[in-house]
Amino acid sequence: MASLFSSAAGNSNPNKSAEVSQPPSDSVSSLCFSPKANLLVATSWDNQVRCWEIAQSGTNVATMPKASISHDQPVLCSAWKDDGTTVFSGGCDKQAKMWPLAGGQPTTVAMHDAPIKELAWIAEMNMLVTGSWDKTLKYWDLRQQTPVHTQQLPDRCYTLSVRHPLMVVGTADRNLVIFNLQNPQAEFKRITSPLKYQTRCVAAFPDQQGFLVGSIEGRVGVHHLDDSQQSKNFTFKCHREQNEIYSVNALNFHPVHHTFATAGSDGAFNFWDKDSKQRLKVP
Repeated sequence: MASLFSSAAGNSNPNKSAEVSQPPSDSVSSLCFSPKANLLVATSWDNQVRCWEIAQSGTNVATMPKASISHDQPVLCSAWKDDGTTVFSGGCDKQAKMWPLAGGQPTTVAMHDAPIKELAWIAEMNMLVTGSWDKTLKYWDLRQQTPVHTQQLPDRCYTLSVRHPLMVVGTADRNLVIFNLQNPQAEFKRITSPLKYQTRCVAAFPDQQGFLVGSIEGRVGVHHLDDSQQSKNFTFKCHREQNEIYSVNALNFHPVHHTFATAGSDGAFNFWDKDSKQRLKVP
């Protein structure tokens, strides 16, 4: 990684990044783009959920704060409804809120007995799923106040990823729990992470045939669900600088090319092709 960025060492902004106006005042816990518009939502440990409109003119990027809402405690996760009208957020106040961006007031749509660490909107089921440190998953029909189903997990939920019908949930103690959402009330499979240290993030393959898992130890695992494909499973090191090892905090697939990005606590992001097992060069 040192060689990749050495040519940019004298440039404090080699990727021509643009900081959003009026950024959060504390650590950012999640980021998600609208599926329908150039809108970005960020949640933060300052108890806020913020939305910006992103505009690009040539190489210039401008950001305009659109709106924000507050939770009572730090906010840990966010997700968009598939039609781009609504944002969901959850956090340390043990509740998930639904925020209609057209100007409606946020409402509480989910509750847990401990902080909500992850959530996702499942368009195919018209439901919200929430994962908590209370060791449960809950499925919510927004038309009713109680969960449609509560699924016990082996430990605290740290991360989840949905590519219907596949859902992958990472918990404490390196458990990875796989669900087939066509039968969400039963675990499809449970495995121990191929990585030796705490799970930080997961990302389901776009083709639903497997998933990525990232850990606090600067390493990513590529795992296929089909037993006949196990020879394609592998792990690799990333976000390391000599003896310094950084957590892999986020994993995300490209919507078209199905390459993926990793983002680490070293403040860097890298791009990868899992099929060729190569890191992609940044132009």
